Amino acid sequence: MPLALLALAIGAFGIGTTEFVIMGLLPEVAGDFGVSIPTAGLLVTGYALGVMFGAPLMTVLGTKVSRKRMLMLLMGLFIAGNLLSALAPAFSVILIGRVVASLAHGAFFGIGSVVAADLVAPERKAGAIAMMFTGLTVANVVGVPLGTLVGQTAGWRVTFALVAALGVVGLAGIARLVPDMPKPEGVRLRHELAAFKNAQVLLAMAMTVLGFGGVFAAVTYIAPMATRVTGFGDGSVTWLLVLFGLGMVGGNLVGGRFADRALMPMLYVSLGALAVVLALFTLTAHNKAAAAVTIVLIGALGFATVPPLQKRVLDQAHGAPTLASAVNIGAFNLGNALSAWLGGLVIAAGLGYTAPNWVGAALAAGALVLAVLSSALERRKPTAGVVVAAGAPAGRRTTVHQ
Repeated sequence: MPLALLALAIGAFGIGTTEFVIMGLLPEVAGDFGVSIPTAGLLVTGYALGVMFGAPLMTVLGTKVSRKRMLMLLMGLFIAGNLLSALAPAFSVILIGRVVASLAHGAFFGIGSVVAADLVAPERKAGAIAMMFTGLTVANVVGVPLGTLVGQTAGWRVTFALVAALGVVGLAGIARLVPDMPKPEGVRLRHELAAFKNAQVLLAMAMTVLGFGGVFAAVTYIAPMATRVTGFGDGSVTWLLVLFGLGMVGGNLVGGRFADRALMPMLYVSLGALAVVLALFTLTAHNKAAAAVTIVLIGALGFATVPPLQKRVLDQAHGAPTLASAVNIGAFNLGNALSAWLGGLVIAAGLGYTAPNWVGAALAAGALVLAVLSSALERRKPTAGVVVAAGAPAGRRTTVHQ
C-alpha cells in the first residue's frame, strides 16, 4: 500500500476523534458554559447534521478543484473548526465550531475513498479504502479514550487543540505524500448527479443506512444497557467502547480484504451475522463476559460492511463517483441518527434497555434483504446488446448475452 494512504488515515484519525470524543466531554462542556446536558447534546446533533448536508455541498463546491487540493482545503476547514471550538467564549461559538469541522467530514471520506482506490490496482481498491478508514476505527480505540482523559484532566479545550494539531499533521502528510490527481476530464456536476439515477447506487446507500444503523441502535445506548442490565460499573463503559473499537479495526481490515475477492458474498455474511448477533445481544447483555464478546463482534461485523459498501458505490457510480461516494458517508450518519431515534422510542415505550438491540437486528436484516435484491437485479441486467445470429432467417433475431 502506498504511503499516501497513511496521510489519509491520519486525517481520518483526527476526524474520527473529534466526532466521538465530545460524547465523553459533554458534562465538562455543559458545566463550563452553564447549559444542561441535553443542550450540550446539540454538539453531537449539530455535527451529525453538518456531515449529512456538508458531504454533498462541499463535494459540489470542489468540482472545479483537483482532488488533492480539495483534500487539503477540507483539512484546513477541519483545523479551523476545532480551533474555534477550543477557543470558544460561548456555547453558540463552540456549536458553530463543531458544524464547521463537520463540513469537512463527509467530503473528506468521500473524496479520500476515490483517491485511495485510484492509488492501487483494481483488485486492491477495497483494501485501500479500508486502510484509509483504519484511521477512523483506530480513533475509537486510541483517540477517543485519550481525548476524553485529557479533557477530563487538563480541560476539554486542550483536547480540541490537540485534535486541531492532528489536522495539521494530516494536512502536511497529504501535501507531501498524496500525488496530484486532477479531476478527470469531461466530468461535470451533471455527470456526478446522474449517478443517483442508478438504482444500484441508491440500493447501496440504503444498505449503508440500514446496516450501519443496526450497529448504532445498540451502541448508542451501551452505557445504560451495560450499567443497568449487565451490571458493569460506570467506569467500565470506556473500556467496553475500546473493545467495540478493537472490533471495528479488525472488521474493517477483514472487510476490505475479502471485498476485493467477493464483494456481495462478503456483504451477505457480514450483514446476516450482524443481524443474528444483535438479536442475541438481548440475551448476552445479562452476562458480563458474554456481553463483552458480543460488543466486539458488533464492532467487527458492523465495520466489515464499510469497505464493501463504499466500493459498491464507487463501482456502480463509475465515471463520476466523487459525489456519490461523499453522499454515502452522509448515509452512515443518517443511519446513526435514525437508529438512535428508533432505539430511544422503544426504550421510552417501556420495552427496556435491551430493546434497541431488536431494532438493530431488524435494520441489519433489512440491509441484507436489499443486498439480495441488488444482486438479483444485477443478474437480470443484460451485459450485451442484441445481435443477429449467423444464419438466422431474415427478420428473426437471437439475443446473445456476453
